[in-house]
Amino acid sequence: MTVPRQTTTQRRTMLLAAVRGGDRSIQQLAEQFGVSSSTIRRDLTELARAGHVVRTYGGALDTGHGVERTLWEKDASNAEEKDAVARTAAELVGEGEVVLLDAGTTTGRLARHLADRPGLTVVTNGLSVLLALADSPEVEVVVLGGRLRYPNEAIIGGPVEQQLKYIRPDRVFLGADGITAERGLCSPTLEQAQLKHGMLHAGRESYVLVDHSKVGHAPFSYWTPLDREHTVVVDGGGEQAALDGFRATAHCSLLVSV
Repeated sequence: MTVPRQTTTQRRTMLLAAVRGGDRSIQQLAEQFGVSSSTIRRDLTELARAGHVVRTYGGALDTGHGVERTLWEKDASNAEEKDAVARTAAELVGEGEVVLLDAGTTTGRLARHLADRPGLTVVTNGLSVLLALADSPEVEVVVLGGRLRYPNEAIIGGPVEQQLKYIRPDRVFLGADGITAERGLCSPTLEQAQLKHGMLHAGRESYVLVDHSKVGHAPFSYWTPLDREHTVVVDGGGEQAALDGFRATAHCSLLVSV
């Protein structure tokens, strides 16, 4: 059924409801709303930038509760904001340090910014980090061994947690699917929540890298408590009032990227 012509705001609101109602191609959405395919693409791009949907080839996916996206889908969402966070995080890394990078899209971007640092050692359980540094002769890469999990391309399992006991990195950089001041980091599985907790406590200093769409977002039921001193690195987008809870948390410092 074709809907009556709407304003841009009204159309995007209805478009979001249509995407959340089930899988729709761009052509189907264009016919439903009586606009061109290019208009639908622009609408979906704006909804993706706001964190409401994830752009896919030929359409979009809802980012609602319990929907786990692939690493590629995550990386396409809020790309500029993630890169700003990654650049800020890279400035924290000193010469010759040993850093532990969690699996994830923002940590993968951080790895790209570290690829030309001579004398640096990067320990990781993330395939995105490994691929970003695979052709870098300047950086020593240590890969934690275990089971590769789809769709987030994280190496997890008992062996990874055991290896953490033998590492004391200078800095740890964690990613997350969501973060709240009360609960900590949100993960799709209990195993990953436990692993992140081990990583959080493994290093001399710990950081959480998130773009603003993750703040206050709780898509899954498993949590890593942020029960040690840490810094949340976040971009300057979104409602800054959402960060007030982190400012009031005893263990937390905030670093807003520009």
